[in-house]
Amino acid sequence: MATSAATSPSLRYYGITRQSYYLWLRRYEQFGAEGLRDRSKRPLVSPNATKAAVVGKILYLRQHYHFGPAKIAMYLKRYHEVSVSPSGVWRILKRVDMNRLPTSQRYMRHRERWKRYEKPQPGHCVQLDVKFIEPMKGVRKKHYWFTAIDDCTRRRVLEIYERLNQKTAIQFVDYVLEKLPFKVVQIQTDNGAEFQASFHWHLLDRGVRYVYIRPSTPRLNGKVERSHRIDDEEFYRMLAGVVIDDASSSTRGWPSGNASTTSSGHTAPWAV
Repeated sequence: MATSAATSPSLRYYGITRQSYYLWLRRYEQFGAEGLRDRSKRPLVSPNATKAAVVGKILYLRQHYHFGPAKIAMYLKRYHEVSVSPSGVWRILKRVDMNRLPTSQRYMRHRERWKRYEKPQPGHCVQLDVKFIEPMKGVRKKHYWFTAIDDCTRRRVLEIYERLNQKTAIQFVDYVLEKLPFKVVQIQTDNGAEFQASFHWHLLDRGVRYVYIRPSTPRLNGKVERSHRIDDEEFYRMLAGVVIDDASSSTRGWPSGNASTTSSGHTAPWAV
């Protein structure tokens, strides 16, 4: 440090005010060289900051209901008598990186995008879906492909029925619970006509939690299969209960792996 006689010329030469000089001098004497690093000017106490309870409500509404800033502000004002401006809500969401909804995946980096299969344990969530198999020319009978897939292991159970109603959905879910080698905790479906009250109460009687996910949210309800057109030979092989090997199934979109058939009266079940 400069002596008192050389302080003023040195300060004028380097363009430093006397107040800044003595501030840095006290920091150096107290903390050494580490005290000369820039410090945050954030106040220790901010009386105008949004309370933690309000921030929690904002994050809950955003995460579970996907409300925008204006709707969150309206909701807090109407139901909680809390006044927060939409811009203030947006700043809070921006601070925790929730200003974009999960559906806007194309704006995120590839490594930061959501993963469809993310449940920590088998059976934690099994998704059921139904696809219509387009009839082939000359065949008027309709068939419906029921699919169940575990969100952790990706283990699938597939079966084809000739009718699409709650009775066949209940038969299929019983078949799924029988074939999966682990306990199923939760089953989720879309709002199809086959997944209504009778299906819901049947799951509750079996001790399985039921969750309805809107089809407009693919991050939560990814379609596990698609409708497929297959040739006549393979279709009738399936109806006859013939095991389909990997080569024939992988080329036409049917499940790969070892397929299994039963003679339980259903059309063509598999447990993959």
